[in-house]
Amino acid sequence: MSSSSVPLDVDSAIAHLMNFLSVEGVTGQEANIAAAVSDALKKVGVPASAIRFDDANKRIPVPTQTGNLIVELPGTRPGPRLLFSTHLDTVPLCAGAKPKREGDRIVSDGTTALGGDARTGVALLVVLAETLLKNKLPHPPITLLFTVREESGLHGARELNPADLGGAVMCINVDGQLASELLVGAVGQENWEVEITGKASHAGVAPEKGISATLVGALAITEARKNGWFGKVVKPDGHGTSNVGIFGGKGGTVAAGDATNVVTDYAYIRGEARSPEAAFATRIAMGYKEAFAKAQGEVKDHEGDPAEVKFTQKPAYPPFELGKDAPVVKRAAKALGLLGIEPTYLFSNGGLDANWLDKHGVPTITIGAGQAEIHTIKEFVRLDEYEKGCRLGVLMATIED
Repeated sequence: MSSSSVPLDVDSAIAHLMNFLSVEGVTGQEANIAAAVSDALKKVGVPASAIRFDDANKRIPVPTQTGNLIVELPGTRPGPRLLFSTHLDTVPLCAGAKPKREGDRIVSDGTTALGGDARTGVALLVVLAETLLKNKLPHPPITLLFTVREESGLHGARELNPADLGGAVMCINVDGQLASELLVGAVGQENWEVEITGKASHAGVAPEKGISATLVGALAITEARKNGWFGKVVKPDGHGTSNVGIFGGKGGTVAAGDATNVVTDYAYIRGEARSPEAAFATRIAMGYKEAFAKAQGEVKDHEGDPAEVKFTQKPAYPPFELGKDAPVVKRAAKALGLLGIEPTYLFSNGGLDANWLDKHGVPTITIGAGQAEIHTIKEFVRLDEYEKGCRLGVLMATIED
């Protein structure tokens, strides 16, 4: 099948997208958008028996309304099972979005983000099912996966049971901008947090009797920066990035102190480390741990006692990278060639569901379908790229190896 022979109903594809953009479903609250997707799939001919939810939400450590939505389409020709994935949730800034079409774009009313990330993917997967069924296109067995809580920690993809993927040999994840851009890898991330317990004293009368948790934290971050662990990290044995995101009090939700005349007795600090190599992300986090240990030794009260410093770190998601000879990458490049598009191969500095799907044993490429200026009130969808993404999806589902 070539580009010219992809029987895509563009008006229907845009109608699906407009519909899904108008359904609220911020991260963790995906029940309504999941219901809308289920209804749309049934209307295009997918039997209700092929649509189900897993129980990933029972394993996700934060409240989540529903599990991942999984749809199985039986093959109409032999071949290994393909997986197409995207995520149902949007960032909270998309709450109340009112999509409208302006020429070759879909925009919001300017008061919210739009949700093209990744409702373009949600619509594309429904369009894929509709196109295959309506036109009776030959295809191998296909699983459609709509994950939850991608925007708040890739939880749906992380907590799914790989057995629910039906033995898929490759995955096409839809969560990008341009159809020409093939995301073939992404960094991994390690999170760290530290609790500093100092000692309160009157800052004016007897500051020397206190142990300032604020000072310990400030010195530690300064030490980490001096040693090259803050921000962009480039070392002889690896590279990556890091950031300190929260410097606060209990749970990070309140100020570390509540008065200027009291030496701060507690601070909570949380940050992240990213790298293409999991071991180096761990090393960046360890750089922070060493910095906090040094700062602990530098801040003491009049009796020589230091603060208590409790530092913990844990992986958030693993890195991955596919070679250009990986079957899913070759399949995407072939499909783009049929569309007359030259592929660009990219490595993402942010995590994707693809990180976990690859970890689950399904090599995953991420394709684009028009989302732009995501997570901002200036967000919009490029309809020409959305159309290209839909055609790319159909081709990847139907071309012969």
